[in-house]
This record gives sequence, structure tokens and C-alpha cells, in this order.
Amino acid sequence: MPVGDSMTIGSAGEHTWRYRMWQHLRATYGGPFKIVGPRETLYDKATETADSYEYADRDFPLAHLAGWGEGWHHLTPLIADAVRRSRADVLLVSLGLIDLGFYTNAAQTAENARTFIAEARSANPRVAMVLLPVIPNTRAETDAPFAREVNLFNELLAKTVADLDEPASPLLLASVPPSYDITHDTYDGTHPNPSGEHKLAASFAEAMHQAWDVGERYEAESD
Repeated sequence: MPVGDSMTIGSAGEHTWRYRMWQHLRATYGGPFKIVGPRETLYDKATETADSYEYADRDFPLAHLAGWGEGWHHLTPLIADAVRRSRADVLLVSLGLIDLGFYTNAAQTAENARTFIAEARSANPRVAMVLLPVIPNTRAETDAPFAREVNLFNELLAKTVADLDEPASPLLLASVPPSYDITHDTYDGTHPNPSGEHKLAASFAEAMHQAWDVGERYEAESD
């Protein structure tokens, strides 16, 4: 189940990294799998509502738990029910930028992440999670306090993963793609363009391949 904010839900006309990840698993994972989640739509910037099905390619499982302008603060109260109803056993999580930008500081955001993990486990004690650190956006280039909070949160997220990882319910910390450049991999300094979508999918895929031997190394196809 993909879980995230605007970078995960995507907006009308986009493929989303969810699509890229599905393509990768379909091509390299030898067993059956299913993309699950309580939501299916994209965000429509014209109407400012998450009611669009205008994917660049709709021929893939659309399910997710993601929202434009949503973070740990918003999705933590929803995760137990979402995991329980969808029977999710793996969560691919990209959250935190919204929280740090508008709702909570780094320490509070990290505490919400811990609660999120506990809530997900309450619904499925064997759920596995791959968590992506916050990728600084264009605001971090001009807002030094915000940039510090992003860096601090990423440190706290790494500690959270180390503290709470357990064999029955493993946690992985994905890596921010080393070549990710908000100038070239986003269309507005935050939201991924096609190359950014591939790099986000690759981050999750590489973590799962290296730690769990799921699929193979990620190879992006040209669009």
C-alpha cells in the first residue's frame, strides 16, 4: 500500500511513482502481489479536489492511501483501519514534508511516525514498512529553519526505524535518491516529474531488493 502526500497521490495527467513501482514489480517480482488501499483518485488542481481519474496511464491498480496536503498528522488516525480493511502487509511510506511545513516540528513529527507504526501494527502485527526520508523542496533553499527541521526529522526517522525494527514486522529506511535534483526531477521544486517518479520508485525498489530480495534492481525506462 503506497502511503504519502502530494508526491504520492499525484495530480491529474501524471503517471505517479506508484505506477512506476507497479511496472517494476510486475517486470521483476516472481510472485503474486496486489496494490491495495482505500483511495484511487488523483488530485485535480483545477477544482482543488482529489476526485480525478485522469492518470497519464490508468492501466494499473490505482489503490493508495495518499492525499494532497496530508502528512503523518493526517494519516496516522487512518492507517489502522486502512491496513485492516485492505489486508496490507507492506507499506511504502513517503510522509513528513507537509507536517514540517505547516503542522509539527521535527520531534513532534517523529513522534507521529512512531504512533503511525504502532497503529499499523495494531491492525497487522506482521506488517512491513519501507519509509522514505523527507526530500527537501525549494523552500529549504531559502528557509534555513525549515531546512534544519527537515534534516533533524530525517535523523529522528532513522533512529525510529532502528529502534522499532523487529523481525516479525520489519522496518526499512529507504535512501533519498543520490541523484535527485529538484531542478531536474520536479516540475515545481516539490512534485516529481517523470524522472523524479522513476527515482522515487527506485528508492523503494532498491531498499526492498537489497534487504528482502524482492524483485531486482530498478531500471527506469525512457518515457
